[in-house]
Amino acid sequence: MPGKRPLNAAVIPHAKRERKAITLDLKLEVLRRFEVGEKLSQIAKALGLAVSTVATIRDNKEKIKANSQVATPLRASRLTRHRSAIMETMERLLHVWLEDQSQRNVPLSVTIIQEKAKSLFDDLQRERGGRSPAEKFSASKGWFVRFKERHGLPHFTVSSTAPGHKDVYPEVLRSIIEKGEYSPQQVFNVDETGLYWKRMPEGMFISVEEKAESGFKSSKDRLMLLLGGNAAGDFKLKPLLVYHLENPKALKGYSKPNLPVIWRSNKKAWATRTIFQEWFTYFFCPAIEKYCAQNHLTNKALLILDNAPCHPVNLGDLSDNVRVEYLHDRTADLVQPMGQGVTSIFKAHYMRRTFEHILEATDGEDTAMIREFWRNYSIMDAVDNIAVAWEELRRATMNSVWKKIWPECVQFQSVSQTDNIAQLQENIVTLARNMAFEEVVEADVDRLLRSQEDDLSNEELMQLEQEPSGEEESEDAAPALRQLTTGELSAAFSHFEAGLRVLASNSPGDKWKLQVSRAVSEAINCYRELYREKSSAQSSSPRSFLRGATTCLSEESRQ
Repeated sequence: MPGKRPLNAAVIPHAKRERKAITLDLKLEVLRRFEVGEKLSQIAKALGLAVSTVATIRDNKEKIKANSQVATPLRASRLTRHRSAIMETMERLLHVWLEDQSQRNVPLSVTIIQEKAKSLFDDLQRERGGRSPAEKFSASKGWFVRFKERHGLPHFTVSSTAPGHKDVYPEVLRSIIEKGEYSPQQVFNVDETGLYWKRMPEGMFISVEEKAESGFKSSKDRLMLLLGGNAAGDFKLKPLLVYHLENPKALKGYSKPNLPVIWRSNKKAWATRTIFQEWFTYFFCPAIEKYCAQNHLTNKALLILDNAPCHPVNLGDLSDNVRVEYLHDRTADLVQPMGQGVTSIFKAHYMRRTFEHILEATDGEDTAMIREFWRNYSIMDAVDNIAVAWEELRRATMNSVWKKIWPECVQFQSVSQTDNIAQLQENIVTLARNMAFEEVVEADVDRLLRSQEDDLSNEELMQLEQEPSGEEESEDAAPALRQLTTGELSAAFSHFEAGLRVLASNSPGDKWKLQVSRAVSEAINCYRELYREKSSAQSSSPRSFLRGATTCLSEESRQ
């Protein structure tokens, strides 16, 4: 249009001139970021440059550095006041650490953040190995104010209950339960926890050798689990697992809906609001409906959560049958049921199961076999052992942890003997000594279990910074499995049914017919469940082609 042509002609050349105005300061800043390991795309985004421009600057590194050496004193003075690459990296890693602390609802103060910033800066500077003059950083209050403004951070205060302060939340909860007429079977709590799925006691040779290998990154063996159950202790929810890869090689050939965990991915291996909301809508609510129907209960539940950032505030609006209540920040760590021993006991079970797995696979005597087994121990092995460990937690344990927040519902005053941490540690040491790990003592096991609760170390934060994005990790990603349609599944069921009819009409006796029917029912039960998931929105249910004698068996296999 005639009226717009002059405006475009004025704007476009002006934008081009701005992109070309790249000062020596900016070029040096690009080179500094490359030196500390930042990727081309990260630098371009941070400095508002085109990726091709950043690549050109990188390719002309020597020429740019030569020009900087003959720069005027005025320019040199201005450059010294520019924020250094090490400062930029430190603040970026500090922000990741703050996100992790916030995810786990850890109380923070200005002093704690300043101390972390100083330790991160010192470690980054040591990593540089003296490639440039030492830079001083004191993590002053002035720096913190500017850091807070740059990243839009909230006000940080210590969030804890003062000694002698009486927590009123149990009384509030009791009122909610009485008014809603919830039974212990209908009240739930879930909580996130990190798990280093391939971490062993430090003194063991497989741990020492693994860390010595080039390319070892401890942050890559970290995942997040959402664990929970009801106050009665008779129903544990299927764990939600968040890993840093969506399709690791170890999962190639597996159907994710049939894993013993709910598999989701996030680059930093933690839950997001989107992941949590999806879990609530498509897994928690249907699981509650099924559980209530099986136990002849009204389809309703009360879900108790802490105020972690990944827990959306509108969850209660997504279901007419589930009420969501949030714990007070200052008391969440003190009373949240899953935080009163469930997660730590689970991790002890996981460690014991891992040692059992090694013993079963290698007989525990040949160190070469153990070394080879551990090298190939994958995330899929971890998933299987997570499922076993979670299953091993007893009802007494799941019920007893509610005594601080709802003592009236507690029937078991202490955890089950099989869930006793000290006993589990003894079992782990015994298993280790039955193999080639005679050097392992209970103190090593205790130290490892405690380390599972630690936050991200400076080393792990730097590793996360260096890890490529999901697109760049395509070599580790298996192609997505083709999903069967309901029509294909239905056709397959028809073929099975026709085959069973042929066998039944020609079998020499009822015993053979029953054996074959049971075997087929067990073999294809996972596909029947997949059909139900896909057709849940439809009014019709999947064709039940195995009736009569196999009905009971099918119901048992779905539990």
